[in-house]
Amino acid sequence: MKTAIEIRDAIRDGGMTAEDAVKASLKIIEEKNEGLNAFLEVYEDEALARARDLDARKAAGEDIGRLGGVPVAVKDVMLVKGHIASAGSKILENYMASYTATAVQRLIDEGAIVIGRTNCDEFAMGASNENSAYGPVKNPYDETRISGGSSGGSAAAVASGMVSIALGSDTGGSIRQPAGFCNLVGLKPSYGRVSRYGLMALTSSFDQIGPFAHTVADAALVLEIMEGVDAHDATSREIGETSVAELLDTSFDGMTFGVPKQCFIEGIDEKTLKLVKDAIVLVESKGGTIKEVDLPLSAKGVATYYILLPAEASSNLARFDGIRYGDRSEEEDAIANYLRTRGDGFGDEVKRRVILGTYILSAGYYDAYYKKALAVRKAMHDEYAEVFKEVDVLITPTSPSPAWKLGEKVDDPLFNYLADIFTCSANIAGICGVSVPCGFSDGLPVGVQFLAGAFEEAKLLRAAAAYEEARGDLEVS
Repeated sequence: MKTAIEIRDAIRDGGMTAEDAVKASLKIIEEKNEGLNAFLEVYEDEALARARDLDARKAAGEDIGRLGGVPVAVKDVMLVKGHIASAGSKILENYMASYTATAVQRLIDEGAIVIGRTNCDEFAMGASNENSAYGPVKNPYDETRISGGSSGGSAAAVASGMVSIALGSDTGGSIRQPAGFCNLVGLKPSYGRVSRYGLMALTSSFDQIGPFAHTVADAALVLEIMEGVDAHDATSREIGETSVAELLDTSFDGMTFGVPKQCFIEGIDEKTLKLVKDAIVLVESKGGTIKEVDLPLSAKGVATYYILLPAEASSNLARFDGIRYGDRSEEEDAIANYLRTRGDGFGDEVKRRVILGTYILSAGYYDAYYKKALAVRKAMHDEYAEVFKEVDVLITPTSPSPAWKLGEKVDDPLFNYLADIFTCSANIAGICGVSVPCGFSDGLPVGVQFLAGAFEEAKLLRAAAAYEEARGDLEVS
């Protein structure tokens, strides 16, 4: 499978055209999507027209951008003007986007060709991509298993070779976990590094857009293009100019890696644990300094996350009322219309989290739950800040196990929530993280996670690229 940089360079050098790239992508989608259910919609005619336009501009001597001619996929929670944006939900199955998300537009401005929107857990709520109103996404390495969630469609699209780059959103691990399950690099930037404008909000203080890719270099290129302040998003930050070369120094020299005590807990799959420990040994053998660190509050991460997330989700999803957005049920009075629209339009997991969030924010429980969770969040932020004074990067598993079987845990929400145990703390603290493939367990991919401090992506991607180079090519085993 070609990387995005390889496709771009081949188009630049005349070895292929943008139209060739799009047709190759469309061919693989046609062959594989029916089985995997990764794409909800493919923009075939529009993608081909844009490719031909880019080829004409290149022939005229124009620079067509840092992703000139590269097909990309976009998770169905990001707006692309003139296309359906359903968030994997029936309530928005006919909603047409009136503008394009900033992160997506920045890729388009650099020559990327958006080839379609990918399946996801409804409103990005889930760890398995089984909560989509349009069916589950299957894992390209074993179609009897999940692809991970909530950005499973984007992960499956890249892992199967349909595209070399896809965007996902990460609220508690929704890029990193499916990346680990699908043998990909999955990057969650620091909160505020990438604009959220045009991303349907799940938990506004956690959500971040990031890429899936086959290589750290591709992920770094996408970050370089997307990052930076946006007048439409008050939480976005001005970023000093970075380059892919700066982000990809592949040396561990002088770097200290923290290994949290809390990572090696009861219940982790033994083969997953061995592969992560092997990754740590490899980092040390190549010049990295390994140091055990203590993050006691990380044990409270899942509990804190599943108080703050549903509280914000309950508030954010109040706008989907059958009046302002999406489908509506025609009832005799407004309250009945509201209840019927949401009752029919939302799936079980969305209802579960909205009910939980409304309870948490209700009179008598706000102080007992929400305010305490906010206090723990601040303490976790401070705890990570102190640890990053001692180490450059942390190493952890991405997930406690490889991908499980479709349907196996669909009625066990607690199991699905605990799948975020190693990833959600990064969103709570606002720091950056990346999952990188580290091997296979009985033919199923396993990822290792690197974490760095807020806006320390240069350290994060340096560590990931150095590990990628030291690890070499992986063989399914």
